[in-house]
Amino acid sequence: MDFNLPPKVTDRAFARLAEIDAAPQALRIAVEGGGCSGFQYEIKLDAPADDDLVIENAGQKVVVDATSLPFLSNAVIDFTEELIGARFVIENPNATSSCGCGTSFAM
Repeated sequence: MDFNLPPKVTDRAFARLAEIDAAPQALRIAVEGGGCSGFQYEIKLDAPADDDLVIENAGQKVVVDATSLPFLSNAVIDFTEELIGARFVIENPNATSSCGCGTSFAM
């Protein structure tokens, strides 16, 4: 598994950021210890930091801090709308298992 590939952001995710008019802030994707499976995602609007990886499209930005980046290598950040609600989701090929909550995973 190549841990040097940055995460990808779908056009749907960028479109949702444009809809909510997120600029000048960015969608921050972070990985923290905790959750029911060992790690959990934190997804929030935040100002980009100097050492963040910035993925940009049409003026919208998604940022990942250097500590979280190895956990998100080759992941796909998407936006989904379902009957139970709409949310940003992360498809992470590095996760060996995940929890039903959708924000917690193990490696």
